[in-house]
Amino acid sequence: MSYRCLIYGLGITANRTIPGVPSSAIDSIDVHVSFGSLPAWFQELDSQQSEISYTAEYTDHAGQPVLRVFRLLGGKYHHFFYADNTEFVVDHSGTKIWASWSPPLTIEDTATYLLGPIMGFVMLLRGIISLHASAVVSRSEAVALVGPAGSGKSTTAAAFSTRGFHVLADDVVTLDDRRDHFLVRPAYPCIRLWPASVKTLYGSESHLPLLTPNWDKRYLDLTGRFPTKSVPLSAIYVFGERRDESDAPFVQPLDCTDALLSLIANTYTNYLIDKNMQARQFDLLTRVLANVPVRRVIPHADPRRLQQLCDCILLDFASLKPRLSEQEQSSLAVHV
Repeated sequence: MSYRCLIYGLGITANRTIPGVPSSAIDSIDVHVSFGSLPAWFQELDSQQSEISYTAEYTDHAGQPVLRVFRLLGGKYHHFFYADNTEFVVDHSGTKIWASWSPPLTIEDTATYLLGPIMGFVMLLRGIISLHASAVVSRSEAVALVGPAGSGKSTTAAAFSTRGFHVLADDVVTLDDRRDHFLVRPAYPCIRLWPASVKTLYGSESHLPLLTPNWDKRYLDLTGRFPTKSVPLSAIYVFGERRDESDAPFVQPLDCTDALLSLIANTYTNYLIDKNMQARQFDLLTRVLANVPVRRVIPHADPRRLQQLCDCILLDFASLKPRLSEQEQSSLAVHV
């Protein structure tokens, strides 16, 4: 376990380098990751020591659920089994992770699960609820871009990055509860993008390297311009469906009920939340709404209006926080 790094504010040690995450000095170790095999005792389990806790509705080309999750040994451990035969075992305290995969998959493929749903679940086990979102930093404050897969949040975060803004997280945005405010922890210095998004941002689908040898997603490396400290959450923008109307993109208010339902729907790994976690989630999200403005943003269907979308968010955020920073003024002067 010589490799060490920070992910979501946790000190991680692993037996192999985690692709996309640079090594760093850490003060303490919170999570141990073992790549290449599951724990020795796992093979000795019988059917009575394993029970299904979740089956995904979506299936692969063979009709198998894309994910099944099992409770092991009465809930002491959790087993994630993906349809591509990638597997994880996570202890209930969120301190140990084992990962295995089968060829032709690679550690790069496994890391995409680890850095997303697995670490999102680890954060949940450790008492921190997260949103399915990206987050950018403006005026030393975090702006969360919330939405389901394919809504455009990662592409928008990358667009902000091209304009000099720091990206704090992609896919998992922590709601680190400090009672009267919430912190977003730095995730890892990488944004995952589909080829179409890469072409929109850079003019060519091949401008960025492949995320893994087995997938056509690509990644934007943020190493060297990635925040290292948690940032207070100051606004949340929930992505609505893209529209062709001439007034899109635009931002509109959300009433409390719609805002709460949107946050609940976009809570990370909410399919694994038990009754106690649900109660804690409801309390936390209610306090988020009391302290952080939540708005709906409607993107335009034309990807060429992506920079206008960034402008809409910046201008709306400025109306919530009246003074524009020099960076924001410069960015708007270029793009408006």
